[in-house]
Order: sequence, then structure tokens, then C-alpha cells
Amino acid sequence: MRGLLVSRSRALLRSFSSSSRSFFENKVAEKQKLFQEDNDLPVYLKGGATDRILFGLTMAMSVIGTGYCLFFLTWVSFPHKKKE
Repeated sequence: MRGLLVSRSRALLRSFSSSSRSFFENKVAEKQKLFQEDNDLPVYLKGGATDRILFGLTMAMSVIGTGYCLFFLTWVSFPHKKKE
């Protein structure tokens, strides 16, 4: 029984070894250079156009959500006429 477990654990380790994932290129060094450049840009915009779009969408959703919350709180704070 113990021999079976050892052989299965070795097969499992082989399947998760680094050599089986060699088709992925390591881009960490490139990203580190990009984000560590001194170009007076905030970190959340250093990724280029995609970061600008995502930042703009996030800010728009935040402003719209805050406005909707304020509108709804104002609306529910006043009494309404009951329909008969």
C-alpha cells in the first residue's frame, strides 16, 4: 500500500514540475521595468491605454453609483402620497 502511494505522489510531482509548463513565457522582468520607470505617471496608469479605459470606467461607475445612492436616499426620506 505504501509503495502505491509513493509512486502516485512521484507521478503527481512530475506532472506539476516546471518543465511541463515551459510553454509560458516569464514576463515578470518586463513588467517590473515598466512599473519601476520614473515617468511621473501613477502606478494605476502605467499599463497604457487599457489602464486608462479601466480607470475611467471605474471612476464613472463610482460617480454614477454614488449619485444613485444619494438620489434614492433623498427619495425615501420624504413621504409619498398613497394611491387609492
